[in-house]
Amino acid sequence: MAEEEKKDDAQKDPSAEENKGTAAGENGDGDGDEAGAKKKSPLKMILIIAVPILLIGGVLAGLYFTGIIGGESEEEKKAAAEAKKKEEETPKDLAYYNVPDLLINLKASDKGRGSFLKLSVILEVEGEANIAVLNTLKPRIVDQFQVYLRELRVEDLQGSAGIHRLREELLSRANQISAPLKVRDVLFKDVLVQ
Repeated sequence: MAEEEKKDDAQKDPSAEENKGTAAGENGDGDGDEAGAKKKSPLKMILIIAVPILLIGGVLAGLYFTGIIGGESEEEKKAAAEAKKKEEETPKDLAYYNVPDLLINLKASDKGRGSFLKLSVILEVEGEANIAVLNTLKPRIVDQFQVYLRELRVEDLQGSAGIHRLREELLSRANQISAPLKVRDVLFKDVLVQ
């Protein structure tokens, strides 16, 4: 009965007999098999060494190009680009023009109470020669500033957003008057609301 089970197993698993044959061939005189093993050995060694090196190289290249290792990060690149751009835009020859102090009666608020604004402003331009141009345009600049400022209410000047809007409006008006001369910035010395 044990022999019948072995025969049934052999019929069910034909690879078992092949494995027996292979094992017998390996244990035989084996002159041909040793030469085959030596030929496969250098190929295996190359694969064992080359595959990990290629994998490690690929991972390192991926990390480098994504900016995780080596090189500059995206933030550093942006900061360097902005610094270079600002350096190119900033002329070495800036001049400052003092606009006369302005005392303005602001528009009455909803409560019916009026307030005053005292404003001291400096205009930033390129080159000392442009100061003479602004001196000739001073009456127009003061007029435009006063017309705009008289329409403001105290609520319009509250907080940093209010001061930022005031700066942008004054800069826009100064550039309209002084065109083609470009006023680069409006700088506040005093902003006093009473």
